[in-house]
Amino acid sequence: MKRYSNRRARLYQIRSKLEAGIVLSGAEVKSIKTRGIQLSGASVQTRGSEVFLINAVIAPYFYARQPDYEPTASRKLLLKEKEIAWLFTQKKKKLTIIPLSCYTRRGWIKVQLGIGRLKKKKERKKELMAKQEKREISTFKKGMN
Repeated sequence: MKRYSNRRARLYQIRSKLEAGIVLSGAEVKSIKTRGIQLSGASVQTRGSEVFLINAVIAPYFYARQPDYEPTASRKLLLKEKEIAWLFTQKKKKLTIIPLSCYTRRGWIKVQLGIGRLKKKKERKKELMAKQEKREISTFKKGMN
């Protein structure tokens, strides 16, 4: 199972996760399975009573003839009504919905959504310092052996 993740999601403090299907054409499915999908600049928006994936880049499939193909087109996400209602309540709480990763499950393409808020500068600095300390300790332990 290939998993394509969104590195920019590290800037967010994720409170909960949700799995959604995505509406794609056949050539887009083949393209994702062979070349992949870029979620780095992608976001999730709600319009009316529907949820869309915006700015996710799906490269055109090499063997398909698609003259008017747009790689960054918005694509509808497939969720249950209760899940959509829950997402709307999270939006009202000023939380952000961000795509975390894209993967295949039993032949279906799924997008994992994260609901959270942007980390503050202090929190990001604290995380970096903790990582650096961990690295220094591990290199010190390797030098001892």
